[in-house]
Amino acid sequence: MKRKIIVFAVLAIVCAAAVWLFTCGPLAHNNDVDNIEETDEVEKVQPVGPAFNADSAYAFTKAQCDLGPRPMNSDAHEMCLKWIEKKFKQYGCEVTLQQADLKGWDGTTLHSTNIVARSNPKATTRIMLCAHWDSRPWADNDPDSLNWHKPIIAANDGASGVAVMLELAQLLNNPANKTAIGVDFICFDAEDYGVPQWSDTQDDGNSFALGAQYWAENIPHGYAPRYGILLDMVGGQGAQFYREGMSMQYASSIVRKVWRAARQAGYGSFFPNDDGGMITDDHLPVNQTAKIPCIDIIPYYPNCQQSSFGPTWHTIADNIDNIDKNVLKAVGQTMVQVIYSEK
Repeated sequence: MKRKIIVFAVLAIVCAAAVWLFTCGPLAHNNDVDNIEETDEVEKVQPVGPAFNADSAYAFTKAQCDLGPRPMNSDAHEMCLKWIEKKFKQYGCEVTLQQADLKGWDGTTLHSTNIVARSNPKATTRIMLCAHWDSRPWADNDPDSLNWHKPIIAANDGASGVAVMLELAQLLNNPANKTAIGVDFICFDAEDYGVPQWSDTQDDGNSFALGAQYWAENIPHGYAPRYGILLDMVGGQGAQFYREGMSMQYASSIVRKVWRAARQAGYGSFFPNDDGGMITDDHLPVNQTAKIPCIDIIPYYPNCQQSSFGPTWHTIADNIDNIDKNVLKAVGQTMVQVIYSEK
């Protein structure tokens, strides 16, 4: 999942020029103004909407993990599909299943199901939240090579995003929490069946996010939510969510909206105003093919040797023991702030 395409190309002369421009040169005053505005926004904690229940989101994460690894075509994958569908229906959503047989990088036919759950389906103004629900078949980034061919539990990389969406659906189903807009929760399948690191197969960048690619090529005619937000690995310990590069390229105004909402909800420390990597993820086909502006909330660990996605990414350590309720709360409450700020 999420092949990183960060370009480390910062020339010394450009840095020197930037320092002069923004500290001594003609842009110095404007930069000060921008910093003042950011500081003011950080201080304006103005939460709206109901409280997001992180304990419930944690329980939803654990329920998926209790099924074991959930890779494509497995019995656990099928059980997880039925469980997610049942939960969304329980919380008043109108649920449809988009099924397709997709071809994996190794020629395997992947029996894929995208789950589309619509809260407040009669509302004409809508936003879209999404996450992937399949799990990685191989722990190909594990520090121990003996684990490279083992499937992972995928507590963070898969289950956490679905869990946050389920808790939001439960919250929205409460009559006391009604909103004027509708929210579409989309669980993408076949996201994490991409070329493993131990394979000699050349990855063209399209072996991941297969379910999202299929969805984007087959969206219902006229479907046009205001924007989309992808929740990817939103429960890991120590996670912070930097501004992802492709999100800034395709939907920078939505990035600013969400990061502002995090500050207003009181969780700005989890969403620093710094740039992370440029990631190939489910939001790319949503932007490029479906033409829906969509951002990726995905962690960035700039000082983690194991991976900039965090120490458990694509390892057998991606289990429930490494899920942090505080991170689930930060992301979930930020989504509440976003939803209840829409008019």
